[in-house]
Amino acid sequence: MHMLKLTQIGNSVGVVLPKEVLARLKLAKGETVFLTETPDGYTLTPYDPALEEEITAGRAFMRDFRDTFHQLAK
Repeated sequence: MHMLKLTQIGNSVGVVLPKEVLARLKLAKGETVFLTETPDGYTLTPYDPALEEEITAGRAFMRDFRDTFHQLAK
């Protein structure tokens, strides 16, 4: 567990992430992170949850029309 400190950044408040956390999340300065509310609290992730839903829907679509895609590939 890491303790995070809130800091004033202009008119906003920000969180400073320790170097170890940035390395584990494979993040660098200027990248985007997503804060998602879950039943257990909040999750901070570098992955867009909306994109995950779209990828899942795309995979289901490709699975449903696998024969069509196979014919188009010929």
